[in-house]
Amino acid sequence: MAERPAPKARPSTRLRVLRTERLTPHMIRVVAGGEGLVNFRPNEFTDSYVKLVFPVPGVRYPEPFDTQRVRAELPREHWPRMRTYTVRYFDERAGELAIDFVYHGDEGLAGPWAAAVRPGDEMLILGPGGAYAPAPEADWHLLVGDESALPAIAATLEAMPAGAQVSALILVEDAMEEQALATKADAQVRWLHRSAGDDLGTTVRALDFPAATVQAFVHGEAGIVRELRGHLLDERGVRKDLLSISGYWRRGKVDEAWRAEKAAERESARP
Repeated sequence: MAERPAPKARPSTRLRVLRTERLTPHMIRVVAGGEGLVNFRPNEFTDSYVKLVFPVPGVRYPEPFDTQRVRAELPREHWPRMRTYTVRYFDERAGELAIDFVYHGDEGLAGPWAAAVRPGDEMLILGPGGAYAPAPEADWHLLVGDESALPAIAATLEAMPAGAQVSALILVEDAMEEQALATKADAQVRWLHRSAGDDLGTTVRALDFPAATVQAFVHGEAGIVRELRGHLLDERGVRKDLLSISGYWRRGKVDEAWRAEKAAERESARP
């Protein structure tokens, strides 16, 4: 088997937090900027994402930050932890980059950081990456996700052209977690509430799909994402090249365990 080329190092951008905003009881927006933002190069994807770098306290890292050097030169226990988040918006003129964080109290790494961070604090990101944007050839767009996918869904709705036919299904805890979403599209946005027993899988299966070219974006909890993948491909006939689908988290798994599981699944799927 031929050797695979080593993955390219993602460019790093060192920012300063400008402000934070509590959007809902469980969603915090961190807006960052500073001189380092001139090095950030946005891409064309509406699910544009970056990796936040959380250094191990007391460890010095190479400058500019380089993941490959860190892994080659430092013991594993000194590697920083990383979390992947959607770029909610990038405003070059205002000098701002915003990321929205789901917050569940002291649980996790990034959520508590977002709740505690203050203006002037440093934020190091890698990227951006991305894979999805609305396809002009699609006659109908289906956007499905929970809180973890809401920033990407919101960015996608903002990018939709006037008159685009869109159905968005968003699962949140309750009505307090709903957000105002802007779009020029002809969009039907339906909020589902976990507290009321609503379920994305049941709701998607009950949808009337048009006899048209459908593009679907389905991201969120891995169990429901896997269920809907088969449904959309096998039962609804969505073209594979028009289906963006990814599990951002898995119920009952801490982030490190879920990341390791995803990596193992990707490795086992390689030829």
